[in-house]
Amino acid sequence: MTRLVTRRAVLAGVGVASLAGCLGGRRSGGSTDADERSPTGSSEDETEPSEGSSAGRSGPPTRDDRLPLPMEPSALRDEAVSGGPPKDGIPAIEEPKFVSVESASANLDPGDPVFGVATGAERKAYPQSILVAHEICNDVVDGTPVSVTYCPLTGTAMGFERGETTFGVSGRLVNNNLIMYDRGTETWWPQVLSTAIPGPWNEEPEIRSLREFRVVWTTWERWTNAYPDTRVLSRDTGFAKNYSRDPYGSYNPRAGYYAPNARPMFPALSEDDRLEPKRVVIGARAPDGAVAFGKDRLREAKLLRGELGGTPVVAAYEPTLDTGYVFRNPDEEAFEYRGGRVVDSAGDTHDPDALPLDRVLAFDAMWFAWSGFYPETTLYA
Repeated sequence: MTRLVTRRAVLAGVGVASLAGCLGGRRSGGSTDADERSPTGSSEDETEPSEGSSAGRSGPPTRDDRLPLPMEPSALRDEAVSGGPPKDGIPAIEEPKFVSVESASANLDPGDPVFGVATGAERKAYPQSILVAHEICNDVVDGTPVSVTYCPLTGTAMGFERGETTFGVSGRLVNNNLIMYDRGTETWWPQVLSTAIPGPWNEEPEIRSLREFRVVWTTWERWTNAYPDTRVLSRDTGFAKNYSRDPYGSYNPRAGYYAPNARPMFPALSEDDRLEPKRVVIGARAPDGAVAFGKDRLREAKLLRGELGGTPVVAAYEPTLDTGYVFRNPDEEAFEYRGGRVVDSAGDTHDPDALPLDRVLAFDAMWFAWSGFYPETTLYA
């Protein structure tokens, strides 16, 4: 199914910003890498599989269990729409370079958002201003091949193990969310769902979920205060891009497409009005359900209790990076928040990301996207 609406057309209609130099890209000094070839975007039938057969190639590593889907995988494919640029029209970063904090500071204000990864001995920051033009960075962190991904239309930054393959941008969206594809099997992977669905280049993929890791949405100032020796994704990506202009709006201050009451760009899977469409929640999901905590509410309360799939959970606010973590709390253990740390009933103190409970991966998302993908989610806001 192809709907004749594109990011370019919608952005032009609402006057958010010019897209010139934003979507698609040209490698510096080289031939055109990808262009917006059609004002209506390419349809599935028009887009060719990558050169060479995917037979015998391996896909990304997957987890043993499967994350929930809001409908049958084939139905999700039917909901996919063209975002405008064709397959790889938004080019992933394939050979990322990193620079020091001192070098990156010239291009970042203290309140600018960055996506932080702290794994093993490595600390890396991926500026939102760069990833908004690429959406995927195929990287290696602490010796593990990974992809750090960002969907500007749903406000989601997520990390995945990729094994021997890499991820690319399919050019399609579902519920406004980036549909990635892996270059090993050509399978479609909606970012938030992190689970395979059928697509035009792989009609019958095994429906499995990716291995994820936490990517923290924070600000440049907060991340560098916490990790002053972090490495930072360089603007030297190999593409001629204007990384000083966000085609969708601004997060510093928050405006344009990112404003809490702004409408989604494409039809959403639900119109749950319990929160404004772009209000940020910290969501966690597991095979047995989903839960969302309003980020503003968690920032105020510091600790919030809720339920995920019938199991009590607790969310803890982490003030250094302005983020939150979610833990299963089946025995409903009591905790208190004191001076940025969490105190258990025995009087022991813990960092907010390290309570003595089973932590569930959680991440920031715009409410309309979360509620569309997880319509049965519990909400605490």
